[in-house]
Amino acid sequence: MTGGDELFGGYNRYALTAALWKTISRVPSPLRSTGAHLLKSVPPSAWDRFGAVADRLLPRSLRLARLGEKIHKGAPMLRSDSLEQLYDAMLSQWRERADLVVGAPSAGAATSLFDPRLETLSGVERMMAQDMIFYLPDDILVKVDRAAMAVSLETRVPLLDPEVVEFAWRLPIDMKIRNGTTKWPLRELLYRHVPRPLIDRPKMGFGIPLDAWLRGPLREWAESLLEEGRLKREGYFDPAPIRRAWAAQLRGNSDQSSRLWPVLMFQSWAESERVGCAD
Repeated sequence: MTGGDELFGGYNRYALTAALWKTISRVPSPLRSTGAHLLKSVPPSAWDRFGAVADRLLPRSLRLARLGEKIHKGAPMLRSDSLEQLYDAMLSQWRERADLVVGAPSAGAATSLFDPRLETLSGVERMMAQDMIFYLPDDILVKVDRAAMAVSLETRVPLLDPEVVEFAWRLPIDMKIRNGTTKWPLRELLYRHVPRPLIDRPKMGFGIPLDAWLRGPLREWAESLLEEGRLKREGYFDPAPIRRAWAAQLRGNSDQSSRLWPVLMFQSWAESERVGCAD
């Protein structure tokens, strides 16, 4: 239910980021930077071949698809200097924004999205609060509202009632995530009224097959928006990293759709604005 993950610690990335930071923060920053460089120096295809061999020795639960892609995406996170930077990196599709957006500040000058007023909270609580401030209203609630209104469906978000929100934030974190179980109080409440098999199921998001669409029915549309000459003329993005991601997407050996989609949405919006002004 909308708001439950942000209020009661439902996203696995909270515990994952906190555990990863606890581990890597013990390693000096220069060694972490060197490790990140070494991991990225091996091509994704080579990591995939290694993963294919390792998979024969590992149980199915520990096998990783597209190992090379995951390593190349995760390696730069080792350079993070704080929990906040690590979480920003975990959520960002483009690690080096200054290398993508023309005129953007360098990584060293970029400021974290974290609100300084959250500094008194624990690491997991800071991530939850940040999602409440940005991710929930700017992403999840927007999608729910647009999808519902498209079919004239009125929706409600009872967990975001002010009294529920205030109550949730008064609960200590170990009552929200208990012994590895997320959203613990919500689960305990639902167990009284709903059969456990309906509650203890894998999380199901709102994902769509962008990977296949961009190589199929949306390919021509995407190519027109990501054409190198067009990117250069408009001057918003550096064409080089975008064209590399697009080429990898078309080859089909690397899913770059989540990185390309924000660029495509900006390009599509900019095109509609130009058409609107012309009219």
